[in-house]
Amino acid sequence: MELLPNIDVVFKAIDKVGSMGDIGVDRVRQKYEPLPDYGFFGPGSVAWKVWCYPSSAIMGFQRSVTIEFLDPNLNASVVNSGGVKSRPRNRYERTMRYFALVAAGDTAAATKAADILVKVHSLGIGNDPVTGGRYDSNSPESQLWIHMTAWHSILYCYEMFGPGKLPAAEEAEYWEQCAIAAQCQTINPDDVPRTREAVVAYFESWKPRLAASQTAQSMVRMILHTEVALPQDQPEFVKPIMLLIARFATMATISTYPQYIRQLFGLKQSAAEDAIVQPAMRALMTAINSNIHLYDAVWSYLVPGVADILMPAVLGIPATNPVTMTPREAQKLYGYDPPAEAHLDLRRKQEQKVFGEHVAPSLEGLEESEEFFGHMRGVPQ
Repeated sequence: MELLPNIDVVFKAIDKVGSMGDIGVDRVRQKYEPLPDYGFFGPGSVAWKVWCYPSSAIMGFQRSVTIEFLDPNLNASVVNSGGVKSRPRNRYERTMRYFALVAAGDTAAATKAADILVKVHSLGIGNDPVTGGRYDSNSPESQLWIHMTAWHSILYCYEMFGPGKLPAAEEAEYWEQCAIAAQCQTINPDDVPRTREAVVAYFESWKPRLAASQTAQSMVRMILHTEVALPQDQPEFVKPIMLLIARFATMATISTYPQYIRQLFGLKQSAAEDAIVQPAMRALMTAINSNIHLYDAVWSYLVPGVADILMPAVLGIPATNPVTMTPREAQKLYGYDPPAEAHLDLRRKQEQKVFGEHVAPSLEGLEESEEFFGHMRGVPQ
C-alpha cells in the first residue's frame, strides 16, 4: 500500500451514498419487518451495541476472516471448498448472515442456521498438506478459533474505529455473551475465554501453531482486495468511488494487525499510514453511525440480507414476542440437538466417504443452507 487514497474524496463519496438514502426515519422503519423475538441478547445488550456498529461490515469481518487463515487446518478446508476464490461476494454475504443471525437475529432462525452449519461443515474434512494431519471443520478446536477471531476482531475494530474501549462491566458482559453465542457451534462453552486477559492468552497459545503458507497468503491478499466482496451490479459511475473506499478500508484493516501477523502475511504498511488512516476511518464510522439514513444505505448496499437482521435492532422495532433465550433453550424448544451432538450419522458417513472410500463427501445440507445464507452454487461471477 504505497500511497494513501484521497481521504477527502472518500468522505464525499460516503456523503453521496448517504444522500441517496436520505429518506425519513419512518420510511426507513417501514422497510423492515419486526423479528419474531429478540434472539439471544436483546435490546440494550453489549453484543447488539458492538456487532451493529458499522465497522463490523468491512474491517471487523475482513480482519477476522484473514486471521482465520493462519490456522493451516482451516486454510486447507476453505481452499479445498473453492468457495472464497470462486465466489468471494457470495461467501462474504453467507458468512456475515450467519454471524448476524447469532448476534441479533431471532432464535428460530439462528438455531436453524446453526444446525444447518453443522451439515455444511461435514463436507469440510480431509488431509492437511501443511501439517500432514486431518482437518475437520466441525472440530470444537477449529470452531473455537473461528468464533474467537470473529468476536475479538469485531470488538477490536469497534474500539479502534468506533467509540473506544468498553467500560469494564460492558466488556465483561461482551465476553459472557461471546460464550453464550458459542453454543451455536460445536464448541465446548467452558473453553471460551471470558476476560480480555484470557482472550489475549488464548491467542498467545495459538502463535506456535500459526502458519502462513503461500496458499494462505494468496487467499489473504485476495480477501484484502475489498472490492471483490462488493456488489457486482454497480452503476459504472459508482465503481471508481467504491474502489477508492475499498482501498481505504483495506488499509484500515491492515492497520489493526500486530506486526507478527503482518510478517506472516508478507504485508508492509508504514506506521505513518496507520496513523493517518485510523483516525480518518474512525471519523467515517462515526459519521455513518450517527446518520440512520446513511447507516441504512451502507448496510443495505453491502449486505442486504444482513440489513434485514440488524436494522430492526438498530431502529428499535419491537419484536413480535419480546423475549430472549439462550441457544440451549432455543435448541430444546425447536427440537435441535446441541451442535456438538448434531448429525453424527452424517458426519460419520462423510468420514467414510473421504477417508475410507477416498471419494468426495456428499453435498447434503448445501441446498438447505441457501435458504438462510444465500445461494452458494451457480452464482454468476
